[in-house]
Amino acid sequence: MAGSTVSGIGSNIDTQAIVTSLVNAEKVPKQTQINTASQKATTTLSSIGKIQAALDAFRGALDNMATSSSFTGLTGSSSDEKVATMTASNTASNGSFRLIVNQLAQASKLSSKNFAGGTSTVVNATDKPTTLTISQSGKAYDVNIPVGATLQQVRDSVNTQFGTSGLSANIQTDSNGSRLILTSTTMGTGSDLKLSGNSGLDVGATVVDEPKDALYSIDGVASVSKTNSIEGALSGVNIKLVSVSALKTAGDTAKDPDRTATLITVSTNNAALKSGVKGFVDTYNALITAMNAETKVTTNLDGSTTAATLTGDSTMRSLQAAIRNEFNQLSGTGKFKSLAQFGVTTSSSNGLLALDDKKWDAAVKTNAADINSMFSGPDGMLARMKSATDDYAKSTTGILATRSTSLSDTLKDLTKQQSSLDERMTLLTSSLSAKYNAMDTLVAQLRQQSTSVMTTLNALNNVKTNS
Repeated sequence: MAGSTVSGIGSNIDTQAIVTSLVNAEKVPKQTQINTASQKATTTLSSIGKIQAALDAFRGALDNMATSSSFTGLTGSSSDEKVATMTASNTASNGSFRLIVNQLAQASKLSSKNFAGGTSTVVNATDKPTTLTISQSGKAYDVNIPVGATLQQVRDSVNTQFGTSGLSANIQTDSNGSRLILTSTTMGTGSDLKLSGNSGLDVGATVVDEPKDALYSIDGVASVSKTNSIEGALSGVNIKLVSVSALKTAGDTAKDPDRTATLITVSTNNAALKSGVKGFVDTYNALITAMNAETKVTTNLDGSTTAATLTGDSTMRSLQAAIRNEFNQLSGTGKFKSLAQFGVTTSSSNGLLALDDKKWDAAVKTNAADINSMFSGPDGMLARMKSATDDYAKSTTGILATRSTSLSDTLKDLTKQQSSLDERMTLLTSSLSAKYNAMDTLVAQLRQQSTSVMTTLNALNNVKTNS
């Protein structure tokens, strides 16, 4: 046939095409099986991964909401945030308190002597390493100073070795030279930094700041704190001291002058409560939306349907059921025990939640306190939803993690099967090619013999004719 490739020179038969056809006939069924299984495992693994990520985000949001004041509706405010700021947790209660800050907590700070050569000054000119020991509150931190070390290198060593321990070093430079400045994140009386060792850096060191406690009062009750972050002084309220309270009388030099109080207030805010519920609704919907995307059945323009990767998957059905059961379960100690009573509805088509503003506004006027008991505590919705999803979300032994591991193992096995199939087809191709090449060679020999015989016979016939 015109345009065809004939690989059998002796036989004029396309042996290469025959070999290819025979190999394909052997390979195609198994190759189709591997391709189908690989595609299914890959897409399923991807879908499971998306669900895992969405579930982890959902559970993380539950944890954040459980430790915040999202469902108390409580907000904290400070009348002067230049003096103090505050936040209210879910254990706070309504109330107002007068705060006066007399002194901020302060960390110890030391300065080495001045080095005229600046940051590149060699602080260990000996032929042996030396040690700078920084002591604080009974603990000692030894900084190794190698031969030829500069002031800059000492600074870097302190920060690298003991930065996580709260120590820090900086260099202050002016026209006279440079000084090593050491400080700590630990504040309060008794946390003095002290220098010793054989490096010589302790010689001539001076105190820049002495450590101090924070001195303040709440409603006239004097208190002391080692830090400027006050936790526990008021139940559920965290206060951060920013500056000393202003004097009531400018220029007052008395030992304990009168200072202007800052009002710390914890109050119920229905807008904050609604924001917390909406935050839960959005978090819940994000997870359900991710699950719907991997399980829905899509109707095409021609009326046919296309299933998603996890359509009909039993794991997805049980996970969705576990979450929805906890959402629908009544909980709390108040009169209202379900979000439906606060105007939260569930779509029958996709399971997503929505908040009816009118129903919410009407319900929250009289039953706002019921929201917190519905969500919070060991029997609240947040804890129950977290518990209901534990078996699915465990990082190594959870249902989703186990399925992911199984699918990964399946893909590895399919890769081995592919390699084995390719190797077997290579051997089969070689074997068939050898056989057909041998056949082609034999046919070529037979044709050559046939041509020789015919030539001889023709020669004999010519002799008879001439005579």
